[in-house]
Amino acid sequence: MAQILQQLLEQARAFSPLEVVAVLLAIAYLVLAIRQIIWCWLCAGISTAIYVWLFLDAKLYMESALNAFYFGMAIYGWSVWSSGRTADHERPVVVWPIRTHVAAILTIIAVSAVNGYLLTVRTDAAFPYIDSFTTWSAIWATFLVARKVLENWWYWLVIDTGSIFIYWVRDLELTAVLFVLYVIMIPFGLISWTRSMREQAA
Repeated sequence: MAQILQQLLEQARAFSPLEVVAVLLAIAYLVLAIRQIIWCWLCAGISTAIYVWLFLDAKLYMESALNAFYFGMAIYGWSVWSSGRTADHERPVVVWPIRTHVAAILTIIAVSAVNGYLLTVRTDAAFPYIDSFTTWSAIWATFLVARKVLENWWYWLVIDTGSIFIYWVRDLELTAVLFVLYVIMIPFGLISWTRSMREQAA
């Protein structure tokens, strides 16, 4: 652990200012999303726009495409959350049926396998199968966040854990640390949204 911290300190001077801004806005997004504050989508929009370029430079093409999708979802999320708001309440948190998630997971695995193969034979992509899996999973999970579906937090736990490895290896250390922070914060999001759902039901 001490060695990892030392490595981060040594590389701090080399961090891209853009990556620092993207990371700070991404943290702001998650904190605001946990609290169900609509401004999370503005932070997400700016952060993801920066990450489109950063991931292209790191040859993580699916991650770059994913962040372009995130940018569009930031607009969609703002729109959906706005439509469910009143003067006194935010849009309610909901739970979707298990069969919906099973179908989604099977689809993600199948599409990721095909996508990973195509990246392997046609590009110089790094970690094509992991990159594809985290990308397609994140597309689904982001849609769940926009619709305020409680189960989104379980998806993000898996996605963010896998993302830590590929970001660290591709010299995006600060982003890897961001995802460690995400993994730590996810339980707080799950607890907060569950409490909110129960209060709404009551």
